[in-house]
Amino acid sequence: YEFGLFTEEKLGQAEKTELDAHFENLMSRADCTKLWTEKIFRQTEVLLQPNPSARIEEFLYEKLDMKAPSRATNGELLGQYMQDAGKELGAGTPYGNTLMIVGECESRLGAAEREFLQTSAISFLAPLRNFLEGDWRTISKERRLLENLRLDLDACKARVKKAKAAEAKAAAAPDFQDTRPRNYVLSASASAAEHELRVAQTEFDRQAEVTRLLLEGISSTHVNHLRCLHEFVEAQAAFYKHCHHHMQELQKELSRFPNAFTLNAANAAVSTASASEGAGSPTEADTLKIEEVQAPATGTRKAKVLYDYDAADSSELSLLADELITVYTVPGMDSDWLIGERGNQKGKVPVTYLELLS
Repeated sequence: YEFGLFTEEKLGQAEKTELDAHFENLMSRADCTKLWTEKIFRQTEVLLQPNPSARIEEFLYEKLDMKAPSRATNGELLGQYMQDAGKELGAGTPYGNTLMIVGECESRLGAAEREFLQTSAISFLAPLRNFLEGDWRTISKERRLLENLRLDLDACKARVKKAKAAEAKAAAAPDFQDTRPRNYVLSASASAAEHELRVAQTEFDRQAEVTRLLLEGISSTHVNHLRCLHEFVEAQAAFYKHCHHHMQELQKELSRFPNAFTLNAANAAVSTASASEGAGSPTEADTLKIEEVQAPATGTRKAKVLYDYDAADSSELSLLADELITVYTVPGMDSDWLIGERGNQKGKVPVTYLELLS
């Protein structure tokens, strides 16, 4: 009967008990909160663990109330591989030594990521999950109960309306031959229907109040999620701060070692330029007069500056990281130096601060 009544309500053929506008707004806000909380929760899971298989494994362990096995982060794995490779290739070689240094930094980055993942899972993911699996399920259950009571109430209203219509019809055309007046029977039926209506109305009102209180609790949920969001941002900021610090330290440490690849390329350029110039009289580096140096017709190259460099004296050229300059050598120059030109400026520049371009 209730299914048929529900269908009639949808078709506009039966009366439907309407909830007040405030109640409707509360339900709409609750639905919106659930929708976006679920989306944010799912996408945060993807952010913290991009591997779908790993996410399913963690979900199963959680449902079985078991502790998931510890899993190394990608950064920690990369760091371990680099350090192992450096040891096998030779810690005394430039490449092996650099591998070990970078590997150690990658391991620190991985450890920082692990701490960020653990903090975010506790302070942000867990509260969102608790809402979806706890509070929201309770709200949904009470709303379904309210809807069932509403259908009961509407059914009682329909019975009362039908009983009164029959009673009015009988009163208009009484049957005087009936030993028990039909009006009496119909009146009793209407009274019973009205009693059922009062009971249904009371139960509906009670359930509506319970549901209203739960829906109004969404405001507290927003406050709680706001606090969790701040904690998530703080954890994310701390993670990136640690990463930036580790990378700065790595850059500083690597800058102390000559770039073997760049150094070899620079030496090759020096040899090529010297050969193209032919044998000339040697010029001592300490007697080189920069203002008298002229760029050769061939053998000049473009170079990208890797790090800032402050000239030690007037014979050197100060450099800014990432700028492009022209470089060449002159006979008798130390192989660790080249002549650099930038516009009208000219001076000696250290090879290890340059990346020679083809």
